[in-house]
Formats: sequence, C-alpha cells, structure tokens
Amino acid sequence: MTAINSREPSGTIPYPLILIEGAEKSGKSYAAAQFTASERIGQTYWLDVSEGAADEYAAIPGARYRVIVHDGTWPSIIGQVEAVHAEATRAHDAGEKPVVLVIDSMSAVWDMLKDWTTMRARQSPKGRATLAKDPDAEIKAPMNLWNDANDRHARIMHLLQTFPGIAIVTARGKTVSSLDDTGRPIPGSKENKVEGHKNLAYDVTAWVRLSRDEPPMVVGVRSVHSGLRPGVDKPQTEPDFSIEWLIWDLMQCDPATSRIRDHVATSPVDYPPLSDTEVDVALADIAAAETIADVDAIGTRLGRGRIRATPRAAEIVEAAQGRKAFLEADGQQTIGDAE
Repeated sequence: MTAINSREPSGTIPYPLILIEGAEKSGKSYAAAQFTASERIGQTYWLDVSEGAADEYAAIPGARYRVIVHDGTWPSIIGQVEAVHAEATRAHDAGEKPVVLVIDSMSAVWDMLKDWTTMRARQSPKGRATLAKDPDAEIKAPMNLWNDANDRHARIMHLLQTFPGIAIVTARGKTVSSLDDTGRPIPGSKENKVEGHKNLAYDVTAWVRLSRDEPPMVVGVRSVHSGLRPGVDKPQTEPDFSIEWLIWDLMQCDPATSRIRDHVATSPVDYPPLSDTEVDVALADIAAAETIADVDAIGTRLGRGRIRATPRAAEIVEAAQGRKAFLEADGQQTIGDAE
C-alpha cells in the first residue's frame, strides 16, 4: 500500500501571474510598461507577439525592459520563454529582485497555434485530397491536432505558472451576446469574453479588465488578502489602478518572501517528464559521446518512458540520431537505439 505523501502548507504568497485584458486601445500594454519602472523589481523581459508596442512604450518615464528577439515561430517563442524562466530561477536563487516577464499578447499566441492547427489539417493527406477537388473547400481540423495545440499552450502556461518572478500577460477582450445551453443568443444579454485559449483566465492569479469608457476592474484575484468574495462582492473598480497597486497592495505580495507557485503539471503517462535541466545535460552528454554505445547508454539512463513524456523529447531523439549517424560514418557500429 502507498504511504501518504504530504507536507504542511506554507501560507506564503506566491509570485503572481497577471492577466490584463480589454478591448483594443484600452491601455493594456501601457500598464505593463508602466510597471517596469517599479524599484521593487529586477530585470524585465518583454515578449512582443504581433502587437508591436515594445519599442514605443520604452519612452514612458522610468520604463526599463529588454525586448526579446524572436522569429515568430513556436520554437523561437517557447525557447525564449524557457530562457527567461531559467534566468528568473537564477535571480531568485541568488536573492536578487524578481525578474519580470511580459507577454504581449497571449491572444496572438493562441491565434498562432490555431493557424498551425489549420495548416496541419490542410497539409494532411485527407486535406490535400479534398483541396485538390475544391481549392476553396472548408477543412476542419480533427481533435488530435487541436490536442497538440492545447499541449503547446499548456506548456507555455506551465512556465508562466511556475515562473520564479512576476509574469504579466495581455489579451484582447470584447463584449459578445450571451448564449444559452443550446448555443442560441439570449436577447438583451451581453457578457465579456477573453480572446485566447478557453483556460487562460482560469490559469492566472489575477484578472484585470481595462476599458476605454469605464474605470479599470479587478474581475478576479486568487488571494486571501484581496477581500473580494466570489459570488458575493461585485468585481472591484479602481480608477487609480496600477499593476504595482495590484501586486504590492491588494495582493500584498512581497518579493522578499514570495515563493514559486507549487504547480505540478499532470501527465497522461506513468513516467515523470525530464526537467529542462535534465534535457540540457542529456543533450550535452550526447554531443560529447565518443561511441554509439555511449549514446545508447544515455538513452537507457534517461529511460524511454521519461523521454516520451518530455515536451522536448524530439530534441533528444534528433540529437541521438545525429550523433549516432556521425559516429557510424566515423567507423562505429550500431548496437542499439537511443530512442
């Protein structure tokens, strides 16, 4: 029988993940840029995805951040998020001021993943056959492709939820007609909707809505100090809203005592995935392997199950295959398979 594995809760406030949502030109990016002037934070990194505001908003008095350079592809974007996560971990372990990551916007990230899903559906054998008959035919992506897109989104969200610093994401929002259980519009009823992955608002620590016409509103916040009771208190409007007020005053987050959120991603397999550090070490070991047997030994050490459960599994397999091909060409004999 399995023994109980438990611990005492710490009661400390974790680093926040803030969603700033609103209609176009409502000040989402501006609010994030203003926050970078805070003296209580360390280096800020700004990941601009299809917004184009990063350079201009550096002119805001006191704003200070580094603009992340990427090529617009998923590997480039997720690679930079992982790199900033690693730097934030280093700063946290060294006792430095918290690193801040701004992603502007998560709506654009999800749009990219949707486009990727549609492209894969169109390029599938079934999709190509349908388009050969009718170039204007509607191609619906099957669920397995949407699952891949959801997995990618979950991967970036896990990095944000476990970010050892302050993470801020923006998203577009709009007012839409409310729908009943059958999907039909409810006459005279409207509701606000975040444009992005359906779980985005659920996954964040605090959700703030900005508007061109109304005061900023704290829609929801996961905090024992905010005093907001879901279902009892109305969302709080704050005419003098700032992200500094939200984090330091309302949520009472203190960089000196904040901890990394204890967020364990679930896995459909029985093996825990390799951490990014373990993957990096494995790639270095593969590159330094002197024989094919050494490459195979690395695969055995890591375990096939753990490799398959790892989001970066393809990197390990490709590195192993490439190294073995090089060693074969150099006279070595294949004696196993690192996959």
